[in-house]
Order: sequence, then C-alpha cells, then structure tokens
Amino acid sequence: MPSFLPASLSQALQLAHASWQPILTEGLQAVAAADPAYLPSLAENNYLPTQGRIFAAFAKPLDEVRFVLVGEGPYPREESATGVCFMDGAVESLWSEKGLSKPVNRATSLRNFVKMLLVADGLLVAENTSGEAVAEISAKARAIGSPFIQTLTELQANLMRHGFLLLNASLVFRSEVPPLRDARAWRPFLEVVLNALLAHFKDRNLSPPTLVLWGKIAEQLGALEATPLFPRAVSEHPYNLSFINNKTMQHLFAPMRLLQQQK
Repeated sequence: MPSFLPASLSQALQLAHASWQPILTEGLQAVAAADPAYLPSLAENNYLPTQGRIFAAFAKPLDEVRFVLVGEGPYPREESATGVCFMDGAVESLWSEKGLSKPVNRATSLRNFVKMLLVADGLLVAENTSGEAVAEISAKARAIGSPFIQTLTELQANLMRHGFLLLNASLVFRSEVPPLRDARAWRPFLEVVLNALLAHFKDRNLSPPTLVLWGKIAEQLGALEATPLFPRAVSEHPYNLSFINNKTMQHLFAPMRLLQQQK
C-alpha cells in the first residue's frame, strides 16, 4: 500500500477494475500532493458513499469506456449514495400505476432524466410531461411482454452497456463540507483520470470518449488542460426542469433507447 494512502481507501480501490487501479492510485497521489492533509482527514471522518464504494464507478474496464458522464456529487443520503453518478440506491422499480414510481418522483434528477428519455424516444412531448401523460406510458411499460425495462438496475446496466463511466465531480459527500470544496480537492484526481483516458485511446488510434457534463460543478472541469481534447456534451443539471427538453441531451441519448430492454 502506498504510504500516502489511508488503509480504508486502499481497500476501496479493490472495487475498481484492475485496469483502473494504477491510474486511480496516481490520481490519489495527485490529491495528496495538492493537499497532504485531505485524504487522512477524509479517512478519519464520515462520508458518503459508505461500504467502501467510493471508487465503485470504475468497475467498467478502461477499454470499454465510450462516455464519461460527470455529475456533481453523491446523493446526500446513505441509502441513495452508491458511488455511481446518478444511480439512487433507494430506487428500484421505475413505474407505478400513476406513472413513475414514488421513489423515482422523489429523486428529482432521476425523474427528469427519465422524462427526458421519454421525450427523446418520442413517447412524450416536451409540452406535456405531466403525471397523467406518463401514466399512459407506464401502463404499456408494465404490461406483460413489454419491451420496457422495469428497474433502475436495468437502466444502469444499459448505460454501462453503452460504455458509460458514471462519475461525480466530487467522489464524496460530507454534510459539514460545502460540495464545491470537496469537488475542488478531487479535481487533480479527475485530471489524472482524463489524461489516462486520452493517452489510452491515443495509443490505440481511437477517438477519446465523449465527456457528458451535468451542472455547474461538473462544467468547471472545463478549466483542465485535458478537457478541450475530448468531444463534449454539456447541459444544466437534471434537477432543473429545463433538462427534460434539453436538445443536446435528447440528441445524445435518443439512439441508445435506454428505457428498452437490451441484450
């Protein structure tokens, strides 16, 4: 174990795919170089996600990454924070008799993301994304033999299948620390990750993955030297209602048909 790395973080690295582990170690070293006190203080305090899932987003092999989706930070609830951007651990079923399930409706960002996908797929019109309109789709989605996915687990699997690395600008949430401060501390880590992706795909004469940046904290990654070298799709954070009708996001996600069952 590197001397700068607390034991709990070293153990958490084991959840990452082997192809990522040297890169993540280098990224953590960059965090320590920028602020030697940050990682030790983090290890001594409570933060989300729990259960050593801080690097859970890196379960996907480096070779398979096609998109890097960057949100703001983990959900501020233990049951919801999974270490994977935007995947709320408190949600399972997507649909209900009234439309989207109650857990989805409570998770504002997830609700707006699903509605955006429905608009992108031509199932909803942006001018009417009411519960009544969604209820009609839900009835079809829950029917026997429906081609629709039923759970958030399936939605995450579809995103992974299309090559998404689901990151946050800050890998941790602490109630006593402003999210922007933690995001600033993790910026050297993300810079190492982005540089590694650029080098990996350049060595193979392949185009780099597309950066999908959601929200103002994620947009601040634009200050990194590596960011302009990636194709990018930028939008407001999905907790904004305007995200539902964001044409950039609709264009990006429409071909993926993420709400449909896929093999």
